[in-house]
Amino acid sequence: MIINSGKNPKWKYYLKAYARQLYPSSLSRGRLNHLLEEIDKRADADEIRSRAAYYCRITPESIGNWESTPVIHPAIQRASIGTTRVTRQKVYYHDIMEFARFFDPNQRINILSGDITYVPEVPTIVKSRPIHSENGNSVLLNLNKIRHFIFPNDKVSFDAKENSVLFRGKIKGKENRIRFMEDFYGKPGIDAGSIDTVPGRELWHCEKLTIRQQLRAKTIMALEGNDVASNLKWIMASNSLAVTPRMRFETWFMEGTLKGGEHYVEIADDFSDLEEKTDYYQSHPAEAREIIDNAHRYVARFKDPHREKLVSLLTLKLYFDALNNSR
Repeated sequence: MIINSGKNPKWKYYLKAYARQLYPSSLSRGRLNHLLEEIDKRADADEIRSRAAYYCRITPESIGNWESTPVIHPAIQRASIGTTRVTRQKVYYHDIMEFARFFDPNQRINILSGDITYVPEVPTIVKSRPIHSENGNSVLLNLNKIRHFIFPNDKVSFDAKENSVLFRGKIKGKENRIRFMEDFYGKPGIDAGSIDTVPGRELWHCEKLTIRQQLRAKTIMALEGNDVASNLKWIMASNSLAVTPRMRFETWFMEGTLKGGEHYVEIADDFSDLEEKTDYYQSHPAEAREIIDNAHRYVARFKDPHREKLVSLLTLKLYFDALNNSR
């Protein structure tokens, strides 16, 4: 067991979640209008409204007759806020109810937990969605944030880090990661290893590293897995460079708005220019630091807890208003 791995402590998360359940939801509902009205008075009101509109892109065309649409995927939970129950993936329930409790308990809500890489047939609250223009039925909330939203305080400068490209992650069932390991395992300057054991690939297995240990490297691979790369956020919050092909999925972090060469180092889908790109930035530290500074400014958008609360509430309001207006 790794102590002080750098990840968010689960005990603290669940303590807050269960303590929140003791607070009467009626009191939360009584504060909703006040919180939403506060947005207009804030200097960052445009940012809040813009982000909420990004997360909730429901259009009349995407809704259709949502009440009568048959649900094809059995995992979609269709209930009212008041009757929504904890599932096996408890963090999704707690993250949704942190903000849904501010709304009418009779309000209908569709929830799809887990790593979602397709657009549901009805407007649904999800953690992740494909990055394309026809994803209106996928409404993003910050779900499973205990795992995905980690912002370490990296005190080691880029120049003081090791000249290496690091990858650690699970590879089973992830063809892009297997292809990466096939091409780069054991190459000089590249520290690549899988933390799970796959038959026929035992040679690649290595022990986990803490986030702090991984941040010794100047460049770190952020390869998508089931959906997004969960390490992208903490790499961008650090003084290391995130390296990845163009992203296909996004979460509350709005990966679809990130730009290669500005927020991260973008490489080809087949990794053919990986060594060329990483060698370049290792030998041009000023340009690397510029990308790191841009990444830090981007991450800062998500660090204000109260603003995140207002964005979440406004996103849900847009979602519920769209559903109610469609009836």
